[in-house]
Amino acid sequence: MQGADWPISCPEPERLAELKQRQNGKIPTSGVPEMAYSEELAQIFRDALLDVAGITEKKMFGGLCFMLNGNMLCGVHKAGGMARVGKDNEAAALELDGVEPMSFTGRRMGGMVDISEAAIVHSGIRDSVLALAREFVESLPAK
Repeated sequence: MQGADWPISCPEPERLAELKQRQNGKIPTSGVPEMAYSEELAQIFRDALLDVAGITEKKMFGGLCFMLNGNMLCGVHKAGGMARVGKDNEAAALELDGVEPMSFTGRRMGGMVDISEAAIVHSGIRDSVLALAREFVESLPAK
């Protein structure tokens, strides 16, 4: 193969054997952390969205997103959470404590906000952000 850096480093033989056994179902994966997000924060969002019809969950980008009628509403990631509030609601969301502009790649993502763990735990802030997100996402056509 041209362009490849040789030698390619491989995992230690014991680790490689374990990976192969896990792939073949010989080692259970339970107990192996697979989440790059806080399950506690995810549960807080689940509880807050319990009475909202059309909510589904989808694992995306190493986190967990909550979809409303097939459109992204909010989610959790390794550093807290995010919400899709739309550009018209973004300024109102950014006035809330613990809410910042979202920029996963270093570039600001308009209409999306990042929510700190403390803001997710705070019911007043969380509910305000979710209300802004719902207002926007409910205006979108269902997927």
